[in-house]
Amino acid sequence: MNIVKNYGSLLGRVLISAIFLMAGLSKITAYAGTQAYMESLGVPGALLPAVIALEVFGSLAIIIGYKTKIAAFLLAGFSVVSALIFHNNFADQIQSALFMKNMAIVGGFVFLMVNGAGLLSLDNKLASK
Repeated sequence: MNIVKNYGSLLGRVLISAIFLMAGLSKITAYAGTQAYMESLGVPGALLPAVIALEVFGSLAIIIGYKTKIAAFLLAGFSVVSALIFHNNFADQIQSALFMKNMAIVGGFVFLMVNGAGLLSLDNKLASK
């Protein structure tokens, strides 16, 4: 049963982080369009480098299990804020679904904040030294 728990934790970290890694990388390749979209909703475009850094480095930290609780906290907060800014039109069924998707991701990050990354992680390796 430990093998399921250990590899399940790793798989869960990869799956919950993949969306942020892909989003961060796509923001790099579509920088001007992303910046314009942010600004159209009142978010300063100057924040885009910080968003990209959080999405890319935060997701990589969770995947390798390094400073997992901190990265999960930051990405959970980012997910709540982005849901409130970008998916707050509850009259639109798609936006409501995207809002709930963000909240489900927050739930996964809360789980990581409480339980940590698990055995197959850099956090565990560093703690055992």
